[in-house]
Amino acid sequence: MAIKILIADDHALLRQGIKKVLNFEEDLEVIGEAEDGQDALAKTMVLQPDILLLDLNMPILSGLDVTRQLQMAKVKTKIIVLTIHDSDNYVIELLKSGADGYLLKDVEPSMLIKAIHVVYAGNAFVYPKLEEKLFGDLNSDDDVNEKAREMWRQFRPERLTTREMDVLRCIARGFNNQEISQALFVSEKTVKNHLTNIFRKINVNDRTQALIYVLKNKIMTLD
Repeated sequence: MAIKILIADDHALLRQGIKKVLNFEEDLEVIGEAEDGQDALAKTMVLQPDILLLDLNMPILSGLDVTRQLQMAKVKTKIIVLTIHDSDNYVIELLKSGADGYLLKDVEPSMLIKAIHVVYAGNAFVYPKLEEKLFGDLNSDDDVNEKAREMWRQFRPERLTTREMDVLRCIARGFNNQEISQALFVSEKTVKNHLTNIFRKINVNDRTQALIYVLKNKIMTLD
């Protein structure tokens, strides 16, 4: 029986490329596509795919929002996040929130296919360089998701959340509070709260200092 897959990404060209790669495999079947987070959530609930390949940054609902809502709904679909973001904060928060895999978009097709099979079999799969960076050498019996939850609990006061990282990326693009609220579909008050938390966590006083801090510490890059 083929593994049923739903691809969620707001770039049609990327969806088509992934679909073409997966359709070469006899035991993989792409049963649908979604172009935003809300679409991904709705189609997952209806189609019940075995695997959801989920982009992190999407309109309406982020990949993190989709992951959390599917976990709350106790949907059996397993989630593999496919993204450009290689920050520890993203990896840990997504795994903590219920994702089963985390891959970067420059992954080789063979590794994507391997990840799908590993996750379908009930195991977690993290992009190897990220896994080694975060967890060091793991034993085969180690639970990656539980380790991520442990790390999150241990360092939560200092860690930037995924949404806080999104706010920083908007700052890097020169967005003001109103533009950030529109880009992230939140209120300006929420944006201000995020900024307050960010400044406190990294011990800076303004946006410029925050941006210098994250670039210096390689928390994010200007892509």
